[in-house]
Amino acid sequence: MSLFGSASGFGTGGTSMFGSTTTDNHNPMKDIEVTSSPDDSIGCLSFSPPTLPGNFLIAGSWANDVRCWEVQDSGQTIPKAQQMHTGPVLDVCWSDDGSKVFTASCDKTAKMWDLNSNQAIQIAQHDAPVKTIHWIKAPNYSCVMTGSWDKTLKFWDTRSSNPMMVLQLPERCYCADVIYPMAVVATAERGLIVYQLENQPSEFRRIESPLKHQHRCVAIFKDKQNKPTGFALGSIEGRVAIHYINPPNPAKDNFTFKCHRSNGTNTSAPQDIYAVNGIAFHPVHGTLATVGSDGRFSFWDKDARTKLKTSEQLDQPIAACCFNHNGNIFAYASSYDWSKSPASPQKRPAFNHEPQST
Repeated sequence: MSLFGSASGFGTGGTSMFGSTTTDNHNPMKDIEVTSSPDDSIGCLSFSPPTLPGNFLIAGSWANDVRCWEVQDSGQTIPKAQQMHTGPVLDVCWSDDGSKVFTASCDKTAKMWDLNSNQAIQIAQHDAPVKTIHWIKAPNYSCVMTGSWDKTLKFWDTRSSNPMMVLQLPERCYCADVIYPMAVVATAERGLIVYQLENQPSEFRRIESPLKHQHRCVAIFKDKQNKPTGFALGSIEGRVAIHYINPPNPAKDNFTFKCHRSNGTNTSAPQDIYAVNGIAFHPVHGTLATVGSDGRFSFWDKDARTKLKTSEQLDQPIAACCFNHNGNIFAYASSYDWSKSPASPQKRPAFNHEPQST
């Protein structure tokens, strides 16, 4: 059966999705705007794995929906299908074979979306909103990991309504990442826990946070042997920490850097400081992208400890980002993130950017 079965696309397409909210700086980089974007803020993005021919982009939004587009080689996007939750969608991920998408929501559930049949079923339940979701593919097991504001980390066999394992967290789960055999979970009150996933998930180490303010995003990076070796952690205070799990020289190898601040980062003048909303590592070069509430994305070389490029400023915060499997496409979501005050919903797009210097 073909991907998405006989499902039709959604929305009406078109070149502009803004209506009366269009401004001159909504797309200052002149990147390609995704058609039929959600009707409320986008909270998460994920590209399809390399096992799936072509590129498909998933976005979850505060309009309670999950949408999928095919991204063509030209960068143009074709709406393919969508599914709904009964609350905002906070995280999305793919199965390793690209046949399924997993979604986490404020409705306290997680769902599995089978793209062949275009059917979604509930696979997980928490006592509070589900903030993170990740697919784990181990040699001896496969499961979905969900992190929740109910202070638990649960592991699910998608064929059972009961979790395979429940691990207690010290606080609410705020962000997480998985690259087998490692998982990293960051919680409220600056909690930071590393898990090992071989044989069965277990806590490996609790780490004192290198950041002084609330955690917002985390991404694992690999060494030259393509094995997970550390992570980048972003906070609401315009700062990212690069942290190795077992560095030869912790005082030298682990460091933090400022980003997403007005007036640059090397000034003694007063600054506006913005949250780091997302971090993504380039799958080939190992450089990283950060996106922030200042409405900019930046590319960085952590090894050389230099900034490679910063975008022009958008008229809205950038809430999420991701690379496709070979690093040719960088997607980011321009969406209000409630960083200043509640706001009325505005239709906000995802953009595709072709990296030049990552």
